[in-house]
Amino acid sequence: MTLIAAGGVFVAGVISYNKWQEYKARKSVERAFASDHDDVLMRSGESPLEGAATERGPVDRQEPVLDLGAETPLAPLDIEPGVAKDSVAPVAATPAESAPASGPRAPTTIASLTPATPLPAGTPPAELAESLVDPLIDCIIPLNFEGALRGDKILPALSKLRRVGNKPIHYVGFAVSGDWEPIVHGGVYTKLQAGVQMATRTTALNEIEYSELVTRLRAVADEIGAEPEVPDMIEVMSEARTLHRFVAGHDAQLGVNLAANGAPWAISTLIQALEKQGFDVRPDGKFSMPDGHGGVLFTLSTNVTLGADTTNRLTLLLDVPCVAPSRDGFGAMVKCAKELTQRLDATIVDDFEQPLLDPALEEIKGQVAEFYDEMEASDIPAGSTRALRLFV
Repeated sequence: MTLIAAGGVFVAGVISYNKWQEYKARKSVERAFASDHDDVLMRSGESPLEGAATERGPVDRQEPVLDLGAETPLAPLDIEPGVAKDSVAPVAATPAESAPASGPRAPTTIASLTPATPLPAGTPPAELAESLVDPLIDCIIPLNFEGALRGDKILPALSKLRRVGNKPIHYVGFAVSGDWEPIVHGGVYTKLQAGVQMATRTTALNEIEYSELVTRLRAVADEIGAEPEVPDMIEVMSEARTLHRFVAGHDAQLGVNLAANGAPWAISTLIQALEKQGFDVRPDGKFSMPDGHGGVLFTLSTNVTLGADTTNRLTLLLDVPCVAPSRDGFGAMVKCAKELTQRLDATIVDDFEQPLLDPALEEIKGQVAEFYDEMEASDIPAGSTRALRLFV
């Protein structure tokens, strides 16, 4: 009974102490927010500006305006050719807010939003935008907002979301010039679009990736004052699976092998011979034949590890959907193989070590032509920007 009584006294004391603290806190808040000053916003028949005018003289009315930096003209796009999406040089443009009132302005460059494949210098911005956000292979999400936004202000936020899973995300803006363009420093945009690629060579965009995209994109949109218009997940997943089926069905690689007729080739001697043939050495030990336009026509593998001293087999490999028909990748690869047979004393063979004769090579060439026609009919021509985005 003594313990029960002591416990009751303790509980009552705690309750009383809490009540006292609440009373003190309430009084403190009331004193902090109490004011004997007249609230000008609650006056009837008198404007706050009128009251201020009587004390400081007349006040000129100023309407809020959107400062687009009219005193600083926008410089034309300075697009640097040959820059890949993952190795973009730092932006050299001077933001409009800090641009000097006079003197030349630094050229505007595309900032971290270049297409997957380099386009020629002088490519119109609208064409660049289409290569970034393509309705055939991207899920497009409009970002709605009122007024206009500067590229300088939105690029830092957009750069936080560039990839979900292994799917790249790009952005374009509707410029005041009236065209969709890549987002650049110095640009002014009244509309924005985000595009996530729906398929790659390995996977299609899935529900988990799409949910992550929506969550992170909403955070980016909140930062720039926009609202994303998110498409229905079921429809997006269906389109993504359809696109990936096309990619998987056209992921074709053709190879021809060179087998040594005599002793294996020494790697050191082989490297010299391949360089004379026009191959470039890659860091992974493979060799690539440039197409003369900044791309790769076909590759060559020695089929041994980097530390090996000799090899008796070479493999030339053509990534068919990544080489345009006009480049004649298969014909160039066969021609190179035949020249190497003379230079290295080798024989062209298939995977089963059977010689590949001209009739068989001509038959394969016809199949490659049919493959190209099929890709062309699907609006994803081999070697095009769309194809390179999907198959690289």
